[in-house]
Amino acid sequence: MKVPFLDLKSINDRSRSEFHAALDRVLDSGWLVLGQEVDAFEREFAAYCDTGYCVGVGNGLEALHLVLRAWGITAGDEVIVPSNTYIATWLAASYTGAVPVAVEPDSSTFNVDPARIEAAITPRTRAIIPVHLYGQPADMDPIMEIADRNGLKVLEDAAQAHGARYKGRRVGGLGHAAGFSFYPGKNLGALGDAGAITTNDSQLADRIRVLRNYGSRVKYYNEVIGFNSRLDELQAAFLRAKLPELDRDNARRREIAGLYQQGLAELGVTLPQVPIWADPVWHLYVVRSSNREALRQNLDARGIGTLLHYPVPPARQTAYEALGSENSCPVAEAMSNEVFSLPMGPHLEDAQVQAVVQALKNASS
Repeated sequence: MKVPFLDLKSINDRSRSEFHAALDRVLDSGWLVLGQEVDAFEREFAAYCDTGYCVGVGNGLEALHLVLRAWGITAGDEVIVPSNTYIATWLAASYTGAVPVAVEPDSSTFNVDPARIEAAITPRTRAIIPVHLYGQPADMDPIMEIADRNGLKVLEDAAQAHGARYKGRRVGGLGHAAGFSFYPGKNLGALGDAGAITTNDSQLADRIRVLRNYGSRVKYYNEVIGFNSRLDELQAAFLRAKLPELDRDNARRREIAGLYQQGLAELGVTLPQVPIWADPVWHLYVVRSSNREALRQNLDARGIGTLLHYPVPPARQTAYEALGSENSCPVAEAMSNEVFSLPMGPHLEDAQVQAVVQALKNASS
């Protein structure tokens, strides 16, 4: 049985009729930018995340960038970021002119290690961006304690963690603000690029609403130098169609992760570890093996798709070579040489999951 790594067609086919209804609403309204669909989605997603405010923007990177801009972070500042993350986390800091300062992860969870953060703080540090990587929440309480003690802002990168909980609380309201991506492959995915910011800070939400719209709250009157980063009406309508199913889809992802955990035990690959306080949503199911390439080739020959998240850490990207040895990240580099992701998604049937398990067993024997 062939099992592709990701099958967006199957995922989105489940909502086809709802998408058509959403398209009809937008066409019938005659309003295509910053209208009633965006307003409604912002209210609904804020309620879902248990936050006071949500601001829709163009994509996840711009969500992170606009928060840092709204906080006044600029050239000469430093922003603490995980060494093990997608490069967008680093780019958000770079877009403001700030320097991303890497902190290594906890090897058992892949997320930034709070115990290493304090040593990275300097007089120039302004913010910390913990990432809820692969759908598992970072350990936020010690991060918030460090931030409060040092007068720093905390921006959750929740691009992979829609609906995840930390000690019973949803991500998105754990820091001072959070950035979400609705890229099509996310747990809550649009049919194109889209993003949002959640926060309980009304003044921050207001500043971001101005920044996302050319620095303007009244057409043709520009208060500040802003950006064009607006969640469009159609994508907001599509997201509204999918949001009511998010918890159900996340529950299915947990079932699949449970099947993997049970079926892949004692195979010689390192499986994900979940702290007792974490309720992940399994955007990705990532395993580690020193024999990765042979296993992936074997799985590919059996029709099982895998992917690498991520083959090159940000510190080793050409884009950041100017940082030099200051951003040496041996833990993230070791992970990048061993991790690979197995098929995951709410559309997968038990038989497909068992086919992945059996193929990995055969490849490991």
